[in-house]
Amino acid sequence: MLRKDEKTAVIEANRTHETDTGSPEVQIAILTKRIGDLTEHLKVHKKDNHSRRGMYKMIGKRRNLLNYLKKNDIERYRAVIEKLGIRK
Repeated sequence: MLRKDEKTAVIEANRTHETDTGSPEVQIAILTKRIGDLTEHLKVHKKDNHSRRGMYKMIGKRRNLLNYLKKNDIERYRAVIEKLGIRK
C-alpha cells in the first residue's frame, strides 16, 4: 500500500501538467512503485501467493498502459521507460 504522501510524490514527479493525476505516465509510475514494494514483500514472504497474484495483475495492467503509450506516442513511451528504468 502506498501512503498518501508517497503517492503524491510519485504523481508530482511524473505528471505532464499542473493538474495531471490520471495520465498513462502517472498511472504507470504508481503501478511501478507498488510493484516494487510488493516485490520486496515477496522476497521475505515467499509463500504469500495472494499478494503474488495481485502483483501479477498490476504487472499486466502496467503492460497494457505501456502498450497503449507505445501505440499512440512512441516518444512518451520511451521517456517513461527511461525515467522509471523499467527495461534493462
